[in-house]
Amino acid sequence: MNRSRDQGPHRRSQEEEPHRRRNPIGRGNDGFVCEHCGLEVLPLLQGSYRNHCPACLWSRHVDVVPGDRAEACGGLMEPVGVKGSSAGGWDIVHRCVRCGATRVNRAALDDPRQGDAWELIEALSRLPLRRDS
Repeated sequence: MNRSRDQGPHRRSQEEEPHRRRNPIGRGNDGFVCEHCGLEVLPLLQGSYRNHCPACLWSRHVDVVPGDRAEACGGLMEPVGVKGSSAGGWDIVHRCVRCGATRVNRAALDDPRQGDAWELIEALSRLPLRRDS
């Protein structure tokens, strides 16, 4: 019997199973057309999942777990702030205009084809981050 699989500390409980990374639609790092500004957004060349427009920083509420595209809401997510990432770099704080959910997404400043607009990130950094962010 494989103890680590059946009884070990890394075994997922049934409550955690719905939040496992899954990606039923595409690869997760797919291109898209921004529904806020109309830009054709290319997939990231390096990194994980492209989840916001590099020109206007708006996103869509489509993920439960990054890249899974399993969120039913689908509302537009407004960039409402930025904060320093514990891994270094910047995280963009988005709030869904449809349901009010807040998500944090990693900025993609170093993408060689379509890096995030630094001037927008800088402007967001000057805004006070609300408590509910």
